[in-house]
Amino acid sequence: MGTDTIVAIATALTNSGLGIIRISGEEAIETADKVISLKSGKKLFACDSHTIHYGFVKDGERIVDEVMVALMKAPKSYTREDTVEINCHGGVLVMQLIMGLLLKKGARPAEPGEFTKRAFLNGRIDLAQAESVMDVIHAQNEFALKASIEQLKGAVSENVRKLREEILYELAYIESAMDDPEHFELEDYGNQLLVKTDRILGEVKRLLYNAENGSILKEGIRTVIVGKPNSGKSSLLNALLGKERAIVTDIAGTTRDAIEEQVRLNEISLNIIDTAGIRATDDTVEQIGVLKAKEYIGKSDLVIYVVDASVPLSGDDFDIVRLIKDRNVVVLLNKSDLETVVTKEEIRVILDKTALSVSTKYGKGIEQLGCTIEEMFFHGKIGYNDEVYITNERHKASLRLAEASLGMVRNSIADGMPEDFYTIDLMDAYRELGSVIGESVEDDLVNEIFSRFCMGK
Repeated sequence: MGTDTIVAIATALTNSGLGIIRISGEEAIETADKVISLKSGKKLFACDSHTIHYGFVKDGERIVDEVMVALMKAPKSYTREDTVEINCHGGVLVMQLIMGLLLKKGARPAEPGEFTKRAFLNGRIDLAQAESVMDVIHAQNEFALKASIEQLKGAVSENVRKLREEILYELAYIESAMDDPEHFELEDYGNQLLVKTDRILGEVKRLLYNAENGSILKEGIRTVIVGKPNSGKSSLLNALLGKERAIVTDIAGTTRDAIEEQVRLNEISLNIIDTAGIRATDDTVEQIGVLKAKEYIGKSDLVIYVVDASVPLSGDDFDIVRLIKDRNVVVLLNKSDLETVVTKEEIRVILDKTALSVSTKYGKGIEQLGCTIEEMFFHGKIGYNDEVYITNERHKASLRLAEASLGMVRNSIADGMPEDFYTIDLMDAYRELGSVIGESVEDDLVNEIFSRFCMGK
């Protein structure tokens, strides 16, 4: 990447109260001075860094807009380059006019994510921190936001760097011992390395364990609502959403296709799919809905099985039990507002899963569902603590490869292999951990990562 000056509209291109246009590069201040007339009469290049100034954007003598201008001189800026941010009115036309003027004065349009990419390439942040910027923007619940902020602050990077330093020390020791055996002892080194490898491997496994929870909390639990027709599945969806999203009638088989919604329950996001009632049927359209329901079960993290507790279990219920018995399941014994005939004990005999008595019609017992899911997935109440959560799939993939390489080191030690064999897998683990923070990645991967960013970030 060159050091040319880039510009982009950093706020949404919609008519709104305020808009921000960001300029960065060697000639950012000079470019801004060509279109901005400060009320003070000064030029931006003569102003102190990290100051805000009042003035006008002008096209020749014509005033385009009244603005506030933030000035941040290198290296103390987001990109570590000279940066100017023009705070203007948020109309689409006025932002486009200002953008056009800056382009005429020598700036070029920024690529998606190019400001953050420059921050990475200029050493202000590492790759893991850069990726967390988009996670902050797209966070859909409080946990996801907190996890992203911690990653932006460098929590993940700090953990990974410590592990790499430990591996690098062992690599250096082995190389030194092989070059200078008189001063570096390798006798019983395998057992010593095994202890250290196990500890590093334990840390990697801990990060991977937290990654599973982190992904679920960030992206939401893939949840499928199943049950016989007219058991109350759609009523449950409506109760969770707090609005009439699904059609509810006394006619069995109303839901023919899957309905997808995202629900926040306590601190958890559920990506819920309400499916067609599962039963034997000759209706072709309903058969398609039943097949889709079975397909969604196979892809789910969680199944909520809604049982009409006011009528005895039937063959369709036993068919459903066979489909879901090996999955994470919460059973809701619905219609507790009526006289019920199905008990938790009866459910426990055929399906050893947690069962709750609820009334989706009146919202009774629904609050217990969130607590039950938290216990099932997170062993109790969710609260953000000092744990480091990996929420990025690329990071998880690199950690898994590092885990495998460290496992190979253990195998080499167990097999009594020469010390130089250890270095091969230790170096692989070192490299994979480095890819998390961007210290051993190809340019093409860097470009791919930043291409996913929004414009102006």
